[in-house]
Amino acid sequence: MDTGTLNYCWSQALVAGLHSAGVRQVVISPGSRSTPLTLALLRQPGMTSTVIVDERCAAFFALGIAKVSRTPVVVVATSGSALANWLPAVIEADQAGVPLILISADRPPELQSVGANQTIDQSRLFASQARATHLLAPPHTDFNPASLNHLASQVVESACWPHPGPVHINQPFREPLLPTESPAIPQLPPIAVSRSALQPDARACQALLNDLRGRRGLIVCGELPGDDAEIAAIRRLADHLGCAILAEPLSNLRYGPPQDAAICANYLSWLPGEPAAEPFRIDWVLRFGSFPVTRKLQNFLAGVRQQFWVDPWPRMSDPQHRLTHLFRATPAQFVAAAIGDSMPHPNLDLRDLCLQLDRQTPAASFWPVTTLIDAAPAGSALFIGNSLVIRQLDTASGRGEKPLRFFGNRGASGIDGNLSTALGIARVHGSVIALVGDLTCQHDIGALASSHGLNTIIVVLNNGGGGIFDTLPQAVLPEFETGWRTPQTLDFALVAQAFGLSYQRSDSAESLAAALKLAIFSVGPQMIEVRGF
Repeated sequence: MDTGTLNYCWSQALVAGLHSAGVRQVVISPGSRSTPLTLALLRQPGMTSTVIVDERCAAFFALGIAKVSRTPVVVVATSGSALANWLPAVIEADQAGVPLILISADRPPELQSVGANQTIDQSRLFASQARATHLLAPPHTDFNPASLNHLASQVVESACWPHPGPVHINQPFREPLLPTESPAIPQLPPIAVSRSALQPDARACQALLNDLRGRRGLIVCGELPGDDAEIAAIRRLADHLGCAILAEPLSNLRYGPPQDAAICANYLSWLPGEPAAEPFRIDWVLRFGSFPVTRKLQNFLAGVRQQFWVDPWPRMSDPQHRLTHLFRATPAQFVAAAIGDSMPHPNLDLRDLCLQLDRQTPAASFWPVTTLIDAAPAGSALFIGNSLVIRQLDTASGRGEKPLRFFGNRGASGIDGNLSTALGIARVHGSVIALVGDLTCQHDIGALASSHGLNTIIVVLNNGGGGIFDTLPQAVLPEFETGWRTPQTLDFALVAQAFGLSYQRSDSAESLAAALKLAIFSVGPQMIEVRGF
């Protein structure tokens, strides 16, 4: 078998194994050395391929697909600096627990460390972020397709369990890269994987609930995947304990039926600075999901003496070093073990106080957020940008019965790749509304080249630069505007025109509502620039 055909057959066996193991989506960036992989992927039945030129955009696009599908997505790039552009998305996937399979083409060993063009050491680029790294040999004539099928199953399993995240495959190829023939490689069955559900110690969970009964406490929920069963379990636990839930918007607890009385959304307006203060005094906090976004809630938690965290992944979320108990389980697994057949013993005085304060204190006034949420159709996917925007959503979004699904990149909380992630979400969900700041949009402006055919509404809050820094100590520096606020001169109308997006501009709640209505009933990518807020 000639080298080009061998490269292709090898790649075909690996790709077929990934498909057998459940991979259905792949994002490809064009390149020469990756030709055997690209050809095999494009010819694999049942595999949907998206081609994105910019590798950074491609990786974040794949991240968005994986966020919605919760299944691994393959990303392919050629050798050299190309795959280095994946790093921001790989960091986010690592921190946020999103399954990605990174396949980088490479030069063969004889071209390493000898000055060959487009050749770098690719073996350690993602060493601290990848769940596993597989440094493969160049294709050889005695390969067994079953071994690559086995590898594919292993890679998919590593990307999914026990802690979802990125897995790196580095695949060298010798030239020539094109096959002279295309023999068929049989599709082999994957390894049948049966994953046992985590079974938390029921006695420990029940002992905790017995200890909490009669004492004043709160449930605090950060970012969660939005699974209906998990959300229902948290609400059931709140009813059982008779306590309120302080729910961040990315917890996906604020919106959707049933809206029980336990959910608090306006707590940043009434939460005291000191948890021991009367009459609010609390003894404990039970946390689900990621660590809270806003500084006020973080500072409040710092004063709570007993803190319990429930999380299924082998990670730690305790930046304040206040955690006293850790339970490795999903919310549903923990609640089932803790409640069992016991009768509820609620302590309602603190819950009633929280709910009274939450109802009496309206959400903070920020019309771009409230107008967008009012206009979003039921079932919408909303991607929320980082920096100031996620905080504005937290203070102003309130709560409601309309089902909405919120997404964000809060693993490493960067503004890079936000638009690309939103576009990936649109690919799977069917549509998305992205709310981002002007610098976030500018930072990922290349993503707009991949927006064609995707029902995406990008709402850009243009506050003339890095508005988040207005709230930080740097604002008093004489160099503040130059080094931090960084106002830009980008014309978003011209940006939209250049990339083929429909464009509207809004400077009031009424004009934004009208723009959103028009965009929602249109097809393809839309941009709405918002000023004057």
